[in-house]
Parts: sequence; C-alpha cells; structure tokens
Amino acid sequence: MYGYKCEYCNGTVRPRLVEREVFKHKKGFVILENVVIGVCDGCGDRYYSAEILHTVHEIATGRRQPERTEAVPVAYAGQAGVAVPA
Repeated sequence: MYGYKCEYCNGTVRPRLVEREVFKHKKGFVILENVVIGVCDGCGDRYYSAEILHTVHEIATGRRQPERTEAVPVAYAGQAGVAVPA
C-alpha cells in the first residue's frame, strides 16, 4: 500500500507506526493509538488508508465503541495575535 509518490512534493510515502493520531470528524474528534499511517519522507504529509478512515467514521458516529473516552480541554483564545484597538 505504501511506496507511492507524494502528491505535494514528489517524495515517497512510507509506512510509519504512530503512537497517537488525531482525526477531526464532523461529529467530533477521534484518536487512534498505535496505528500505521503513510508519511511522506519529503514533506511529512500524512496519508490514511480507507480502513483507517472507515474506523474513524464508525467511532465518531457511534457504530463502533471506543476503547475509552478522554476529556479534551477547550479554551477561548479570542483573536490570538490580532491587535485590538483601544
């Protein structure tokens, strides 16, 4: 499945085992642990198999139960980096 050219920099996409990968889904966030993904050896762009994306969708929509649930801190940052007139 890996060994193909990156669509952005023409590097090679290689398999990499990652400890945690976070996915944003329209229903929320899903974290997969100890998952093999494709990573470009040139630019670092990440590639995911259809199987991984189906798993994320199933967990996010409740069709598959996660191993556990973790709380995610949320804070309002305002307009970080934008000067506010006095």
